Amino acid sequence: MDTSTTYNYKVVRQFAIMTVVWGIVGMLVGVVIAAQLVWPQLNFDIPWLTYSRLRPLHTNAVIFAFGGSALFATSYYVVQRTCQARLFSNGLAAFTFWGWQVVIVAAAITLPLGITASKEYAELEWPIDLLITLVWVAYAVVFFGTIVKRRVKHIYVANWFYGAFILTIAVLHVVNSAALPVTATKSYSVYPGAIDAMVQWWYGHNAVGFFLTAGFLGMMYYFVPKQANRPVYSYRLSVVHFWALISTYMWAGPHHLHYTALPDWAQSLGMVFSLILLAPSWGGMINGIMTLSGAWHKLRTDPILKFLIVSLSFYGMSTFEGPMMSIKTVNALSHYTDWTIGHVHSGALGWVAMVSIGSLYFLIPRLFGREQMHSIKLIDVHFWVATIGVVLYIVAMWIAGIMQGLMWRAVNADGTLTYSFVESLEAMYPYYFVRLLGGVVFLSGMLIMAYNVIRTIQGNKPVEAAIPQTA
Repeated sequence: MDTSTTYNYKVVRQFAIMTVVWGIVGMLVGVVIAAQLVWPQLNFDIPWLTYSRLRPLHTNAVIFAFGGSALFATSYYVVQRTCQARLFSNGLAAFTFWGWQVVIVAAAITLPLGITASKEYAELEWPIDLLITLVWVAYAVVFFGTIVKRRVKHIYVANWFYGAFILTIAVLHVVNSAALPVTATKSYSVYPGAIDAMVQWWYGHNAVGFFLTAGFLGMMYYFVPKQANRPVYSYRLSVVHFWALISTYMWAGPHHLHYTALPDWAQSLGMVFSLILLAPSWGGMINGIMTLSGAWHKLRTDPILKFLIVSLSFYGMSTFEGPMMSIKTVNALSHYTDWTIGHVHSGALGWVAMVSIGSLYFLIPRLFGREQMHSIKLIDVHFWVATIGVVLYIVAMWIAGIMQGLMWRAVNADGTLTYSFVESLEAMYPYYFVRLLGGVVFLSGMLIMAYNVIRTIQGNKPVEAAIPQTA
């Protein structure tokens, strides 16, 4: 078929398959380091397998390899379908795929070797940062080039969210990664002390706000209405949600730096903007869930919808919890505890992973000429396994974190600490085991998914869909 009359599904297929692969890899590393917290001897005294080196590998693999591949796959699919136009450049689209895989492999090699910039979610050293920049510029050209050549006048709201994510991540990455190279594997940040911390958490929280939120909301605004076969509940609310979210999220980063050397006014400003964020976040959640109005019965029989709607429930929970934890008096208890780990994973596993999984279950059959996945029953099993895994994980971390915070600040009548740090660590032990169990359960769900995907694409030729010839 003439490529000028078909969508470019090849790059969508590549990213979709790698999303599943990197999801398993990233979560497997997470399970390994969770096990190391229960049994520290599991690093076998090998430097490359220590918690301190595997932990950034885990975060990068889950956020940028798994989450990033899901965003590339879905954004390339959605922008083509909603614009009724083929991707702007096949060559640049292919470059984004292979370039991103090289970035991921480079991270998998350098981080265990201890080659790191020591910045949360931005650990990769300057040569890899340069490649990320090149890939991202190519991504922006492909995405916005497709929007420019669209054959439909309207720009659907999902593309607004994807576009904001692409532009903002570009700015965040370039500014936060500004460094002075010393050698090929070592550089130093151009920012001093507290300024470096401020820039880092302006980046770090907006990596959450735009990479892990805005991009996946683009996913939600396309795949929930498609799977439910209903129009989005309120298009006006979706536009208000977009502008309120992107104008507010940018300023919430200082809440990571309560009770530090950062000026008090900056900490308070971060807290205020975090609290304001509750409104647009819940507006988006309500808009997604209410799209099922008149179609609630579909939740009984459609496990893909279960993934998508429950992911929105976790999104709502996480975006309530985050602003609450940004309040200084609450943060005095939660800061540096496992409560924060629970919060992060209710967002990362409950929201990001589950909306990605639901979207992939929608996408993969369509990319390989199937009406549906090989086994709907296995999707249902995966849903319950994933949900149980998330709940085990986050409840264990909530209890452990609040207990930690209370033990750390408990004092005797004479002003001495009631508990030593080791005693607080000992109290965490059972909860670390439950966290490990939750991680194993969630990972097993990804393996079920991989089996279902393999059976779905086995013996099926990739398909190319024709672009409608009338706009």
